[in-house]
Amino acid sequence: MVTPLSAHNHIANDLNLSLEFLKRARWELRELRKVHVWKDRLQVFDVNGDFLEVRCIGYPDADIVPMLWALNAAFDPQAIHDPIPCEYKEFFTGRRDAWAANRVM
Repeated sequence: MVTPLSAHNHIANDLNLSLEFLKRARWELRELRKVHVWKDRLQVFDVNGDFLEVRCIGYPDADIVPMLWALNAAFDPQAIHDPIPCEYKEFFTGRRDAWAANRVM
């Protein structure tokens, strides 16, 4: 098993501390490639395969949505909490919106 470059234990109801960890620690990585969301942890991978880990949070938790938005992951917020038969959910980073998606006509 490969060990992460940095790890953080998420405290329930203290999302800001985990978001600050991600902002500070992601500079240890190259360009972000993908995110693995387990039932009990979040792993952020770069193009070289190096990764960071946030423990004590997973896809069943409500705090996972703002964390994935902060990582710019492409995911469905309504389906993120649904259980799956696999070990983890994988999402790619670099989410893009269509041109003029937020434009009001």
